Amino acid sequence: MLERIRASLPALSPAERRVAQLVLDDARAFATQPVAVLAARAGVSKPTVVRFCRRVGYDGLADFKRKLAGTVNEGVPFVHVAVDDDDKPADLVVKIVDNTVAALLRYRNEAAGHAFERAIAALADAGRRGRRIEFYGVGNSGIVALDAQHKFFRLGVHAAAVSDGHVQVMSATMLQPGDVAVLISNSGRSRDLLDVAEIARRHGATTVLVTASGSPLAATATGERQILLAADHPEDHDRYSPMVSRLLHLVIIDVLATGVALRLGSAALRPLLQEIKKNLRATRYVADAARPAVSSSSTP
Repeated sequence: MLERIRASLPALSPAERRVAQLVLDDARAFATQPVAVLAARAGVSKPTVVRFCRRVGYDGLADFKRKLAGTVNEGVPFVHVAVDDDDKPADLVVKIVDNTVAALLRYRNEAAGHAFERAIAALADAGRRGRRIEFYGVGNSGIVALDAQHKFFRLGVHAAAVSDGHVQVMSATMLQPGDVAVLISNSGRSRDLLDVAEIARRHGATTVLVTASGSPLAATATGERQILLAADHPEDHDRYSPMVSRLLHLVIIDVLATGVALRLGSAALRPLLQEIKKNLRATRYVADAARPAVSSSSTP
């Protein structure tokens, strides 16, 4: 949470930056003091304190302070333990699992609820009205986009995953108001995705940006129809193959898919999902049928 605030400093107004610095200087005190005291300490108005909280992705001061208190008080471990050349498999299990769990717990504390609310509302509205939902990602993020398509198309919505840069540009060019483009990027520095975000914005589509806060892609979230779902992690995207970031992105997709399913309503979805399950059952081996027959006359 504190790293996200630091990354957001260049985009804040001078008054909001003073509030941010107050948080960075003494996060524990900020989480407990009333807004009047915070405003006086930062030399700003009380509405500026609330505006700062919303500017960095939270519902308001109460939501911000609750998440901040969780960050500084719960003692969630978040030390990225690098693997070593002489690590044994047992060491790798411990390090990789611990890093992943710590990152997920940290994200739980930092996730901006109101940003998810906006994203889920836009996706559900697009699904309800039969509009297009496009998932864009390149490289490893393209695999996450495919996972998103797999989850969303089962909800009966028009969902597609596009990982080729040229096709992404063509797809974004055909977007219209009411459509939603979900852009997934670990680094937030892919030139293709930055171009796609601009094209989608020009065509009036809503963009949901799943990327690192402070990245060039995150910086495109400047209007009501651009929604940032920041996913920060300790990985060096220039050196390591994405692992923790991929899992964070998959969790974000799970939250979005679950939220959209609840918005669309179980009454409409249950018959469809039941029929899908029934039809899939015919493609699977039955346990007894799959077991090879053994002759009763065979000998060991």
